Amino acid sequence: MQRLQPSRDIQPVSEFRANAAKFIEQVRETKKPLVISQHGRGAAVLVDYDVYHDLLDELEVRRALAQSEADRRAGKVGRPNEEVMQELRERFGL
Repeated sequence: MQRLQPSRDIQPVSEFRANAAKFIEQVRETKKPLVISQHGRGAAVLVDYDVYHDLLDELEVRRALAQSEADRRAGKVGRPNEEVMQELRERFGL
């Protein structure tokens, strides 16, 4: 992910309220998040819909792999990593 440019990618809530449609279009076009600040501090993040779902998918994969590794270390019988990875590839199109 590209580094945020404060003048473009961090906006006060008052500016966001006044120009919400413009900022939503910016996020859609650039695929970069927009940090919305309030009282000089980050308060919320606006993220492109597809990017958000990709992040959720990646998080689910990482959690599954971490759980699989923890189970393996604990000596629990499980499925081979290759089998799990194949299932994840098919499920998420990786």
